[in-house]
Amino acid sequence: AVRDGLNRIPYIYTVCRQESTALGDDAPKRSVIVLSEFVGCSPSLSGAIRVNPWSVESVAEAMSSALRMSDAEQRLRHEKHYKYVSTHDVAYWARSFDQDLQRACKDHFSRRHWGIGFGMSFKVVALGPNFRRLSVEHIVPSFRKTENRLILLDYDGTVMPESSIDKAPSSEVISVLNRLCEDPKNRVFIVSGRGKDELSTWFAPCEKLGIAAEHGYFTRWSKESPWETCGLVADFDWKKTAEPVMRLYTEATDGSYIEHKESALVWHHDEADPDFGSCQAKELLDHLESVLANEPVVVKRGQHIVEVNPQGISKGVVVESLLSSMVRGGKAPDFVLCIGDDRSDEDMFESIVCPANGRVKLPATSEVFACTVGKKPSMAKYYLDDTVDVIKMLQGLANAPSQQRPWPVQLRVTFEGTL
Repeated sequence: AVRDGLNRIPYIYTVCRQESTALGDDAPKRSVIVLSEFVGCSPSLSGAIRVNPWSVESVAEAMSSALRMSDAEQRLRHEKHYKYVSTHDVAYWARSFDQDLQRACKDHFSRRHWGIGFGMSFKVVALGPNFRRLSVEHIVPSFRKTENRLILLDYDGTVMPESSIDKAPSSEVISVLNRLCEDPKNRVFIVSGRGKDELSTWFAPCEKLGIAAEHGYFTRWSKESPWETCGLVADFDWKKTAEPVMRLYTEATDGSYIEHKESALVWHHDEADPDFGSCQAKELLDHLESVLANEPVVVKRGQHIVEVNPQGISKGVVVESLLSSMVRGGKAPDFVLCIGDDRSDEDMFESIVCPANGRVKLPATSEVFACTVGKKPSMAKYYLDDTVDVIKMLQGLANAPSQQRPWPVQLRVTFEGTL
């Protein structure tokens, strides 16, 4: 067949050759199959000679190769086919389907389900029963009773809306961050993939705010502190290979551009056509992974971006470093709040939700709140709907006193007795 969906003839042929008694029961069984690469069973028969049926030359060469093939090789190919056909019968596929169905429906009724999106983008998301919205009333009591707090905030999509044209933080964001930083019990960090110069300029009014830029490649604890770099060897020769590839896709994709960072290269397509930009991003990801396979880098796809950065750089690594520094300084955090919205933030969530997997162990009594922005599968146990909710949450923490003031004692005075 030139093109076929379900074609059982190669399977039947293999079984017939195995069960044939013409050569005797003890005679070795052998067979060769020349198969169109467009037939549905082609991926299942790895010993077949696959051909493009539209190419007369390739079909002729395949038939000639099959006729001249040695008996030993024919036996090996036949044994491989018969082993697959005999083990993958109807009962096998029925069991496989049943197991997949049970696995997909496991804990189905204990999960919460939400419909997200409209039209062709509509989808139903099933999340764990403990995944819930983080309210100010729930987090404030833990905030009040703790002494060493660490607050970790992503920037884009968390405190700044993705749809915003002006990416600089608003006066409201600057104000609430300053109020949180004024409390000596708080350590507040912006953990972002953006460059350090850009973040330094935007958050210049925040004297005590910590910043981890370029996914943690650069870190500083306050405005007056020097920038620290991670301990990786600074070898960026891979940029000479990655940049020309990105430039090709930039020229072919209207609305895309390349961002140059000190430690990374980022291809943005947020202003391109959504469908075409997404398709180009997938192709670029595959292309970069191929040409950079032997380089010490990681190619990642994020929210409207494809990014190449050195191995060993992630938000999870920098969070572990911050926690380690606080523990060494005798101020192990007893309250950790981490808020983010995309895939890169999952590393942060994992480092605080599953500390056993990392190198830093938080005190057993620590209050940990990992919160994602939007209802979606995540390592986080809490969610907030959007950036507006995030700002309201931070304002609630800034307004919360460190300790609840005791209620004034009401004295009850009575005059009893007889005159």
